Amino acid sequence: MSSVKGKFLVFSGFILINLEMIVSANTGFSVSIYNVTSRNIYLRWSKFSGAFSYRIIATPVNTVGHSLLANFNDVPVVGILTSLTPNTVHNVKVEAIDKNGIILAEAQTMQLTAPEIPVIDQAYSKLSNSITVEWAAVPGATSYLLTAQDGESLIENTVINSPGTVTGLKAATLYKITIRSINSGGRSLPSPSKKAKTVLAAPVLSVSSPSYDSIVVRWEAVNMAVGFSVSIMRSDGLGSMMKENTTQTSLVFTSLDPGTLYTIKAHAWNVNGIPGDDFTYNQITSPHAPSDIQVAFDSGALRATVSWMPTEGTLNYSVTASCEASNLNCSTSSTSCTLASLHCGSEYSVYVVANNGAGSSKPTDAVSLRTVPCAPGSITIKEDSPGDLSVSWSNVDLGDYYVVFVKSDDGLEVHCNTSHTQCQFQSDCGFTYFISVFAYNKAGQSPLGDVFNYTTAPCCPSDFYPVFVSSNTVEIVWSPVRGAEMYETKAVDGIGIVLCNDTATICILSALHCNTQYNITVYSFNEIRGSNTSCSSKYVATAPCSPEIKNISKDDLSIISVHWQANNDEAMYTVTARGETGLWHCTNSGNSCSITDLPCGSVFSISAVASTTAGQSLPSSSVPLETAPCCPTNMTVTQVMQSIINISWSVGAGAQTYVTTLESPKGQIKCHTLQNHCLLGCITCATNYTVSLQVISESGLTSDCTYQDYSSSACCPSGVKLYRLGNNGIRIHWRASARSIKYSTDLYGSKGNFTCTPISGLSYCDVTEIPCGDVYTVVVSPVPERGSKLTFCPKKIYSVTCSGSSVGMVIYGGK
Repeated sequence: MSSVKGKFLVFSGFILINLEMIVSANTGFSVSIYNVTSRNIYLRWSKFSGAFSYRIIATPVNTVGHSLLANFNDVPVVGILTSLTPNTVHNVKVEAIDKNGIILAEAQTMQLTAPEIPVIDQAYSKLSNSITVEWAAVPGATSYLLTAQDGESLIENTVINSPGTVTGLKAATLYKITIRSINSGGRSLPSPSKKAKTVLAAPVLSVSSPSYDSIVVRWEAVNMAVGFSVSIMRSDGLGSMMKENTTQTSLVFTSLDPGTLYTIKAHAWNVNGIPGDDFTYNQITSPHAPSDIQVAFDSGALRATVSWMPTEGTLNYSVTASCEASNLNCSTSSTSCTLASLHCGSEYSVYVVANNGAGSSKPTDAVSLRTVPCAPGSITIKEDSPGDLSVSWSNVDLGDYYVVFVKSDDGLEVHCNTSHTQCQFQSDCGFTYFISVFAYNKAGQSPLGDVFNYTTAPCCPSDFYPVFVSSNTVEIVWSPVRGAEMYETKAVDGIGIVLCNDTATICILSALHCNTQYNITVYSFNEIRGSNTSCSSKYVATAPCSPEIKNISKDDLSIISVHWQANNDEAMYTVTARGETGLWHCTNSGNSCSITDLPCGSVFSISAVASTTAGQSLPSSSVPLETAPCCPTNMTVTQVMQSIINISWSVGAGAQTYVTTLESPKGQIKCHTLQNHCLLGCITCATNYTVSLQVISESGLTSDCTYQDYSSSACCPSGVKLYRLGNNGIRIHWRASARSIKYSTDLYGSKGNFTCTPISGLSYCDVTEIPCGDVYTVVVSPVPERGSKLTFCPKKIYSVTCSGSSVGMVIYGGK
């Protein structure tokens, strides 16, 4: 038997066992297998034309045995081969035979038969949904098909070997069990059946832990059950097991440990006392409520951290904080939890519950949590008066007291602590204050509410002063003040108002009235607060009005008197004469003053100003003034001829024409000229003249200039003659015009010039050692007391001949 099985295994490794159809070559005749059992092969073939009958031959392959033969007429195309050897490969051949027994066609195939039919040793049920079957192994079987049938349903399971279990059955039900062996060729016929009944189903438990020390077990009634057995013990094996038998469908186990996992087992039994399936359930008891609850409140973040001691068997904890407004929750697996987003000004009741799979513990005793008060609202800021800042707000719940913080924009901060709803602060001008109000209680400080800013009015310029004052303009300067973005300067004189607006710290008030006192105020301004209207003022007087010059009189050539109309009794008046050569002044508090030492020949612009402690007026209208032309600084009188003199002088400033006058007892001689010199004739020699010069300007102003008297030269002698005097001398003789006159005689010749000057009173002069044989020009001139020799007296020409080596004749040659 074993050798046959080994041969089969070798053979089945290299042949195709389950060929459904083999077709005879070139005939179209075919055969196919449609069912195989341990000893039978069921086959069909195709009908072949001309066949009278068909013959089937099955021959074991590689196994000792006889071939089996079966014949069929031509009507059926199916057949069965029986009495074959189980678990054996057979060569199955089908032949088509005609009437004469001749084989017309054939087709063949190889087929393995199924293993032998197994025999059930026993069948029993341990679980309500299955029956276990035991049998002896069948050679060649690769698997087995178990079948359970209860008359209504058929359930099959394929198994590999014994024992095998058929599952998917109904509890407490009687089944007919059969088994078939299977290989690659097919499966055997069913074995003889055995009956087996499934045990009772396990009760399906519903378990809960209503309290930390109890577990309640419930179940539905089980079909065919007459009683139940339930046991419970700690899953960790500690402690003892508790077991209860009952005909009811519920049990309560008490005196358990809180938060502890218990294993619960239950089964039912039938009237025979056979137990059914076990049902195992793990159930944890509810946890004990946590203890030692601590609440730490974080006032800045409006949150609270709740902590407690851990409890056995807790998966997580739930913390609840409740108040009238809302409930807040947090869950954690640790022993602390943070409740965020608490409401300010609220009082919470905080409790903790431990949770696990069984449920929740009882809540802990509530712990009171009082949060910080809410930020005060309805904050109003008023400046009742400059420097007095008032902050008020509405009352808040749970607020014990309030603190107001006021921080100025320079970083300085002050605060006010009060149980009331108002605080007073001192404020300075030009500051922006940032104001926040906090409420406090034992829990801490309220959250930051709205931060308000309040800007006080800008400071007033207090050091403004005039730097320039005129009769119609006042220039005011001041130092910058805190908080000011713009300044307004106002000048009031009781009649009108003059305004000046600028961002600079200087203002020029123009178009003012002269000699008027103004009340001047400098106001500061910014966009937030507007203008500071509490600024103080100062009185500033404008300079006096400009005086009006009424007339100018000339007291002398170099002195003028200026008269004006005085319009301010307190003013000092200054008159200025402005010319090309400089300035001249006079000052008086009345209505006139005199300017002296004005230069001649100049044009002046005369103006007057009035001055007071307030300032200086604008100048009056200018009045032109021209002084008389200047007398020339020097004059020269030169006698050109005996009857003609030339008078010259330096230019006089401001002069256009000149009139020269020579006056003597004998008469007057004048010369009017544009030049600075003049020739005058008809001069009498040896006469004293008075010389004067009148200088006339372009506008007709005159200056009379008097100079030192002038005496004309002595008269030239007449009757000049030359006489021979000795061998080599000449005497010149003339007729003198006056006895006391001194004369000088000059002889000019080609051989030499000769001069002689006799003493006063003589009317001749001798020249000795004069060369003869020459023509001489002879001039006899009076000698002036001062100055050079006169050259205008008549000249006479004489020819002096020689007589031998001595002077010969002297011959007159004319003039």
